Amino acid sequence: MPSEEPVLVAPEEVAPSAVCEGGDLDCGSGLLLVIRRAMQRVASGDVLEIRSTELSVREDLPAWCRLTANPYLGWREGERSHRFFVRNGGTESSDTADADAAARAYRWRVRARGVPGRATVYARNHRWEVGQPASFDVRDDAPSAIEYVLGALAAALATGLRLRASRENVEIADVEVSLNAGLENVFAFIGDERDRGHSGMSDIGGSVYVRSGADAAVLHRLWSETLDVSPIHNSLIHPVKIDVELKSST
Repeated sequence: MPSEEPVLVAPEEVAPSAVCEGGDLDCGSGLLLVIRRAMQRVASGDVLEIRSTELSVREDLPAWCRLTANPYLGWREGERSHRFFVRNGGTESSDTADADAAARAYRWRVRARGVPGRATVYARNHRWEVGQPASFDVRDDAPSAIEYVLGALAAALATGLRLRASRENVEIADVEVSLNAGLENVFAFIGDERDRGHSGMSDIGGSVYVRSGADAAVLHRLWSETLDVSPIHNSLIHPVKIDVELKSST
């Protein structure tokens, strides 16, 4: 719910000693982690300027400032990014260490209930339908599990590129990621030819289409950085330990 407290406009004479580029992040999607780390580089009594395109920061940041005893000095509206100002209160606390530890230990959770031919997946306040792991039909009632994996990668790369660009004030008007994949041996999934390779994806290809006035070299660098840090991309190119225990009941 929106805050009931009056909106505080930062005085013109406020002079930040450092700037924290939040890009498109808001307080609930990682901006506070960025702010905590940036605040460590600001001396006690000095001011940190935080930039974000998300107006919701205006409502959420004051509460964090009260919690951490870092005075909130107000905000200013900007053409590209809004500007928020916080003074380092000089109070040593375990807030940053605790937040870092919580972020490192966080586990994303989903559950799926299967019925013949499909499953319903639940995650937080979301639910979606998933069809057979691999389907060759032109039309289906629900996307296949393979399509969801590809979709997750495409979405993570598209949003990740936008985020990295926004934190460097590089404007991207439009971005689309198109992916395709092949399975090493689909017959292994069906139950035949299990001795001839696995049923997982053998390769993923595609293209990313970007509409932007930025220099091509800048866009290529941002894309390379996006691939380097993407959680989904890294999950697919590195070994992942999977330990799922079967529990039966009657």
